[in-house]
Amino acid sequence: MRSSRIQQVLLSMLLALFPPAWASDPASVSPAGSSAAQPLFEDVAIENRLNHLSRELRCVVCQNESLSESPAELAGAMRQEIRDLMKDGKTDAEVLSFLTARYGDFVLFRPPFKPLTYLLWLGPFLFLGFGALVWYVALRARRTFQGEPVSSAQLAAAARLLEDKP
Repeated sequence: MRSSRIQQVLLSMLLALFPPAWASDPASVSPAGSSAAQPLFEDVAIENRLNHLSRELRCVVCQNESLSESPAELAGAMRQEIRDLMKDGKTDAEVLSFLTARYGDFVLFRPPFKPLTYLLWLGPFLFLGFGALVWYVALRARRTFQGEPVSSAQLAAAARLLEDKP
């Protein structure tokens, strides 16, 4: 029993180091027997539209990746859903409206400018304006600050403190 286990381990190591010729030869496994790469999709136009559209859509799982770059399972399902909608004759605008109805504006990398997204679009400018206002007020306060003059008694007290230092 122990020798058969050792033989299995040795065989798997040999196969990992030296794979059989049929495992690396794509021509031997393809049904046509040709070494030419076969497309993984039926319609090139639909795939081009899908690639263009999926670069503008956000993966709802990864959130910072486009749908075309995401390895998530849900992203693959969304790409297949888009592909099916395009095969049914839907335009890009109809596909986008379907996805936004299902997932909300979050799925779009560039959400529309509407009341719900005003803060998203205008927020950076509002923060920049607020920062500029605070900076202006601070500079103006610094310019107008007039400190009262130091009296000779205060200077003498400061000198005594410095002299008493051990």
